[in-house]
Amino acid sequence: MKVYLLLILAIAAETIGTTALQASQQFTKLVPTVVAIVGYVIALYLLALTLKYIPVGVAYAIWAGLGIVFIAMIGFVAFGQKLDAPAIIGTGMILSGIVIIQLFSNTTAH
Repeated sequence: MKVYLLLILAIAAETIGTTALQASQQFTKLVPTVVAIVGYVIALYLLALTLKYIPVGVAYAIWAGLGIVFIAMIGFVAFGQKLDAPAIIGTGMILSGIVIIQLFSNTTAH
């Protein structure tokens, strides 16, 4: 279970980094730029720690998939970015894939 806490923290750091990247306005604002860089460094470090226990493909699928979902929600709330029906369906399919991996794959750390 500790490995999943590390993975969740990696996803959170990546989400913060990506949100700050948007707020940095192409690296023209110092504070969001620094937050983005620090967020990505922390995210990659924590993701690397999870790879000792979870195969890279599975860890990355979960990391990237949940990151996409969280960023889509933050983009909507914080930046007014709307998703159309195909984007919402695709995001739902990403979540479904993560659930399938967690429930049925023997390659994950249960």
